[in-house]
Amino acid sequence: MSKISWRPGTMLYPLPAVLVTCGSSPSEWTMLTVAWTGIICSDPAMCYISVRPERASYPLIRRDMEFTINLTTADMARATDWAGVRSSRDYDKWKETGLTPLPGEKVQSPTIEESPVSLECRVKSVTPLGTHDMFIAEIVNVRADSRYLDPQTGAFSMEKAGLMAYSHGHYHSLGPVLEKFGFSVKKKQ
Repeated sequence: MSKISWRPGTMLYPLPAVLVTCGSSPSEWTMLTVAWTGIICSDPAMCYISVRPERASYPLIRRDMEFTINLTTADMARATDWAGVRSSRDYDKWKETGLTPLPGEKVQSPTIEESPVSLECRVKSVTPLGTHDMFIAEIVNVRADSRYLDPQTGAFSMEKAGLMAYSHGHYHSLGPVLEKFGFSVKKKQ
């Protein structure tokens, strides 16, 4: 195996590039781009995000102990990148990105209308890790765009949605399905 130049924390890719929305009222609703995120438990459904304390959104998440994870698509790439490199201290990210906030159903933070899936979350714990604090949260509501749901099974189609991932400073669209979970042990017919 060859040696490569790397920084800790840069080898576990790709990651979802998500827009996290926060704030308890429309006047303070904002968003930030997060790649340090994922599911950590299935029952109860729980996830995490890791956020730098100096981010403008951090105090809102810490105060309200709520946020919403909004999955992004190739069509949302510019908005996702822009929201990650600009601060809501200086810009109205809704106006600048052209994205549309929708009130959350179970939390005060908004969802993003253009997102194919939004996960409304309530924070259970905050762990300082160094450069980032990790917010562990329970998923209390899921909003999914019906255009991407199979009418027969209700399954979500990632291919139709055109979800986006982040890897080593680049955004990637997710490709076609390779196989279904358990295919390697499925009995041949």
